[in-house]
Amino acid sequence: MWFTSLIPLLLLLSDNARAAMVKTGSACVVTPLSTSGSGANVDDTPQILEAFKQCGKDGSVELTEGTFYMGKVMDTLNFQNCDISIYGKLVWSTDIQYWLRNSLSVTYAGRSTAWRLGGTNITLRGYGKALFDGNGQTWYDQNRNQGNQNGRPISLTLWHATNILVDGITWRQPQFWHTFVAYSQNVTMTNLDMNATSNSQWTTVNTDGVDTWNSKDVVISNWTVTCGDDCISVKGNSTNIHASNIVCHESGGAVIGSIGSQASQPDYVENIVFENFTLTHSSNAAWIKTYPGTGYVKNVLFKDIKFTDVNQPIYISPCIYNAQNCDNSRLKISDVRWENISGTSRYNVGAGMHCSGSAPCQNLTFSGIDIKQKNGGGAVKYLCSNIANQKDMGLACTGSCPANWAQQLNGNA
Repeated sequence: MWFTSLIPLLLLLSDNARAAMVKTGSACVVTPLSTSGSGANVDDTPQILEAFKQCGKDGSVELTEGTFYMGKVMDTLNFQNCDISIYGKLVWSTDIQYWLRNSLSVTYAGRSTAWRLGGTNITLRGYGKALFDGNGQTWYDQNRNQGNQNGRPISLTLWHATNILVDGITWRQPQFWHTFVAYSQNVTMTNLDMNATSNSQWTTVNTDGVDTWNSKDVVISNWTVTCGDDCISVKGNSTNIHASNIVCHESGGAVIGSIGSQASQPDYVENIVFENFTLTHSSNAAWIKTYPGTGYVKNVLFKDIKFTDVNQPIYISPCIYNAQNCDNSRLKISDVRWENISGTSRYNVGAGMHCSGSAPCQNLTFSGIDIKQKNGGGAVKYLCSNIANQKDMGLACTGSCPANWAQQLNGNA
């Protein structure tokens, strides 16, 4: 009958509408299912996935203003020539048992994610309005300061993505790492605001801003990150990574690593630039951490790094976390430059650098290093071991650095 054609329209107009995805040509527009703001018994994930399915190739997807409740994983790996615009707030559910059972593997160190996004020629824009809320406090409290937890999901993973732009998104209380870039190329991530701050006795633990792995040609620019862990982390087999204009609070700063955890699988990191970083009350500033594995780190530039109240600004370790087999590592570190590194350290150490005795660091160079103790303290110590060009590297070492030198100091050396 003639009125049957009105049913889809009536459903869309109904206050209790369950069909909130509209397709016009190759454009899909998604509105939230709930208008109450409670999210009770609501899951917007199916309609978002349907929009991605119908308009993810040679099309566009828009998530309107409002609150979208995310109750399921999203494995969206086949985008092609697609523009995704998010104007609303995405809130992930607190059903920890669901995520522990269903979060999607990203291979690296047993980690997993709530959303894998991949394909070719993709834009993911938030226009300064998109907010990703991971309900992370639930995770911080149940995790109770423990380390990595299998199934605890990364918020967003770029997975086998080529030619992708991520811009203008805000994160609050992510479940785990904010973002992960894996098996991807030609990635640009700009104008992002990230914050993981616990409101209880339990710390956030492992809420990195971004980690790159098995990826190349990545540009990261104009970020503000508060995370309690690594701000920008470059992991194994990352090449041509450029991070600039980054503000980090309560973080690990600009870091290479960790890499080399499996001796049978070499990790290679080269052509990395960290520049124009500002760090406040962070653990480290410009540093390299490896396990005693194989591979290399070479051609890295730390430039124009400014900081206030950083625990240990410059740090190198070939045996991170376990302090074993430190001088047996065959992972070579070479051609690393620190230029214009200035600020205040929490204690009397500006740098602790222990390179492997089996593979001494080669061609480390320093210029414009100006590190002082906070609160008007005097000169800091620069501790160095197994650096091949130590005499002419541009930094006067004041003592040797023990193999088991800690990443975090608890007082003056």
